[in-house]
Amino acid sequence: METDNTRESVLRAADELFYSRGVQAVGMDELRAAAGISLKRMYALFPSKADIVAEVLAGRTAVWNERIRAEADKYDSPRSKVLSIFDFLDGWFREDNFRGCAFINSFGELGATMPAVADAAHRHKREFVEYVTDLVVELGCQPTLGLQIALLAEGAQTTAAISESPESAIAARQAAEVLLDVGARS
Repeated sequence: METDNTRESVLRAADELFYSRGVQAVGMDELRAAAGISLKRMYALFPSKADIVAEVLAGRTAVWNERIRAEADKYDSPRSKVLSIFDFLDGWFREDNFRGCAFINSFGELGATMPAVADAAHRHKREFVEYVTDLVVELGCQPTLGLQIALLAEGAQTTAAISESPESAIAARQAAEVLLDVGARS
């Protein structure tokens, strides 16, 4: 039990520090101090920084999936569920600690040098496209529309982070509505 609590302390501290400042900017000693444990104990729990990053990203996937589905669960129709992705994004972009997509950020920073980061990012993005594709197929649209809608969400995340414009979600939602209208007629 104590090991689980200690692991969670390290992962919470790592998530916050990595997301706000980047993985490479955070040293293991700083992470250890933020988690309130010894460096020896931290390395006993996590043999490498890559292990910590991979677990942080796994946690981020779980939170992302939970929040996306919670927003979608407010609706019955597949169309509304698809559009709810952008409603979720709009709320997220307006949070004080929004710093963009942790997967895009981590992949850009470490994807070429840390295979665990690349794998986590690939898996997360692939699962999101599959989720959106399932919804558009349920709506009666072609599966390729799933990737197109997912790209709007990805673009909105990047634009909102870089330009600090939360309204990116609203613009992407409007574009998704047009794609869904066209896709429903095809």
